[in-house]
Formats: sequence, structure tokens, C-alpha cells
Amino acid sequence: MTSHTYSALWNAPLAKGNIDAVVKLPGSKSLTNRELVLAALASESTTLIEPLISRDSELMIAALESLGAAFERGEDRIVVQPINSAENDGQTVAIDCGLAGTVMRFVPPLAGLHAGTVLFDGDLGARRRPMATTISSLRELGVQVEQSTEDTGRLPFSVAGRGSIRGGELSIDASESSQFVSGLLLAAARFEDGITLTHAGEHLPSMPHIEMTLDCLQKRGVKASATGEATWRVEPGPIAGGEVVIEPDLSNAGPFLAAAMVAGGSITIPHWPAVTTQVGNEFIWILTEMGASVSLDERGLTLTSNGEIKGIDIDLSIGGELAPVIAVLAALADSPSRISGIAHLRGHETDRLAALTAEINRAGGQCSETEDGLEIVPTALHACQWQSYDDHRMATAGAIIGLRVPGIEVENIATTAKTMPNFTALWQQMLGASA
Repeated sequence: MTSHTYSALWNAPLAKGNIDAVVKLPGSKSLTNRELVLAALASESTTLIEPLISRDSELMIAALESLGAAFERGEDRIVVQPINSAENDGQTVAIDCGLAGTVMRFVPPLAGLHAGTVLFDGDLGARRRPMATTISSLRELGVQVEQSTEDTGRLPFSVAGRGSIRGGELSIDASESSQFVSGLLLAAARFEDGITLTHAGEHLPSMPHIEMTLDCLQKRGVKASATGEATWRVEPGPIAGGEVVIEPDLSNAGPFLAAAMVAGGSITIPHWPAVTTQVGNEFIWILTEMGASVSLDERGLTLTSNGEIKGIDIDLSIGGELAPVIAVLAALADSPSRISGIAHLRGHETDRLAALTAEINRAGGQCSETEDGLEIVPTALHACQWQSYDDHRMATAGAIIGLRVPGIEVENIATTAKTMPNFTALWQQMLGASA
């Protein structure tokens, strides 16, 4: 499979005044792809309302279609018919993971339930992402996984499923990504004995994503729970269908909330849930610590700022995907910042620690890597070509810098289609007359 290609330079618009906007965000990528997997495994049809339609979710839909699920699209919903294994038993199918960690970590266990061979590959950047834990866990569960020796622990590989997985007790090291845990838990109700899964490593990043997975399972009638600090149990049994409403993507709210902090003014995100398992909800207290005022009412979440940004010393192990927004705000702050607990970002779409360091410094900033994060000292920034590294969060980080620094050109802004296909339109709409 070939690397995905996107567009060239985008002139990041400069904010000429305070922002006063309401931005309606598309659905959560994390929830959409979890619910797509569960819908494919369910015992009846599922209607997903307000799902995210983006490159990552399209890749997930294509992967599940190749395994025998069916999808009917409406204006604001997708009706999912679960996998009909009888239709493609014995067939060899190929799955393109693109750059989607959820596809490359969530779908292989489903391939183990498929009676046939499933080939997994993705973009060039995906081939650099760690996959050893997925591969070794499937092998320990009795599933045959093949790959060439030079690609050990990475894409591409093939899964030869026999139509069932016994399950039982399994210990893994998920230090590089919580997705290794979620991928197994999502499929485990279809294992003959369910699963008792233990994380044996020292560090487990993004615990809220595992809590999200458990919540999704429980809402579909699956008996799933944490039975220890790093142990989970999923009982075998049916997965209910029905109707599922997808929350707006709170992590994708980050750049827009940050925009009001950089330019000053106010931004409202409608339909912000009062209770959620999304890690993006952490923006509320983080951005408050950095100087904003945040309120939640019937209109949604509203952030107000006078344009002054405070530095922060923060352990972001709870949600490393928030780090690009926090890092570029730190580069524009009035005092130094330290972000820790995010060593695992070296294995994301790109090495995000190296990428953030390179691009903040390219713009004249002072950013350095630590063992598990970044140290940022604010300096005067200047125009540059901000590289995206085919990483949607790096691209939106460049857009945030461009609000205050004239002449920022973001390379490959269309990589935001991974989770926000209409990002540039939303950005311009938010700025309106202030651009």
C-alpha cells in the first residue's frame, strides 16, 4: 500500500482581533471507531447518530466491511449490520490501516475471529508505529500471525484466523499505547472464555481511553470492568445493538479553545457533555490553569480569555493527545513550561516530541526534549514553514501559532482530514472578521 498524499502549503490566518464564535464540532473519533467495532460484533443492527466521518473512520468502515459488516449511511447517522462471517469465510482480505492507530490495534483481534487470512498494512508512517504487543498478544491467544523478519513488531503482517478465539487470561505490556488494551477488550465478549487482561509494564498511558472502552462495552450490556489497578475482565456474551449517539470530539476542541486564548475573546463548543470519558474534557482544568476562564451550561462549554497565557508544569500521562495544543500555547506563554508523562508520543503518527521540538524551534522558539516530555521557554517567534509530518495534531498546532505569528505556512494542512475533514472551513468561520 502506498503512503497517503495531501495538499501543500496553507497560509495560517492571523487573528486581527478578539474571537467571538460558536464552533460545532464533528463527532468523537475515539468513540466513533470504538462503536463501529462493537456494532460490527453486535448481535443486532446498530444506528450510530452524529458519527465522525473522516479518514480514520472511513478506514475503519472499510476494514469492517471487508470482514463482512454492512453500512447504510444517512444524513446524520450510519446503520451498521454486524459481521456475517458466513459470507466471507475462507477468503483472504486486505485491510489498509492508513495512519489510524485504532484500525491497526482494534481490528486484528476481529481478524482472529475471521475464518481466513487478513493482511494488514498502512501508510509509511504507520509502518513505524509499534505493533509488537498486538502481534504477541494474538499469538498467545492461539491466533497465527505472520510477518517478514525485517518488519518484526510493525506493519505489515497477516492474521490467519480460525473463526474463534478461546480467550482466558493474558498479560501484556501496553506501555507504548493504551490502544493495545482497548483492542483486546472490545473483541473479548466474542471470545469463548472472554478475557482477563493484565498490563505488566511500568507505565500505562491514556488510562481514560481504557475507561472509555469499558463504558462503551457496559452500555451495550457487556459485563466489563477493571478488577485491579491494571487488570480488566470482559465476560463472554452478546453485544447489544440499538441506537448510539456519538459525543462531539473534545480533543478536537483543543485548537479552537486555544485560539481564544491566543487571540483573546470567547469561544463556545455546543453539546459539550456534562459527563464523559473523553480525555479532551481535561482541557477544562488545564486551560484554566493556563489563564482562561471556562464555564459549562446549556449552551455548551465557553472559554473566555484576555489573550494572556500562563506557563504550566503538567504531567499529561492521562492524555498525551492533548500535548500539541498545550505545547504551542506554552511557546506563546509568559513563563516557561514543562510537560511530562508523554514519552509514548514518540510512537504516535510521528514522533510528536521530536516534531514539536523541531517546529517550535523552527519558528524561533526554545523547546527541548526531556526523557518523558518537553521543556519550553517562551521567546519571540517568527515566520516559518511549519511541517505537519502527516500528523493532524501537528497541523492544527501550526494553525494555533499562526494566529499570533505572521507568515506561518502549514505544510499539508489537509492531513487534518484524519479527524476533521472541514478543519480549515471551521477555522475561518471561527475567525470571521477577526482574520
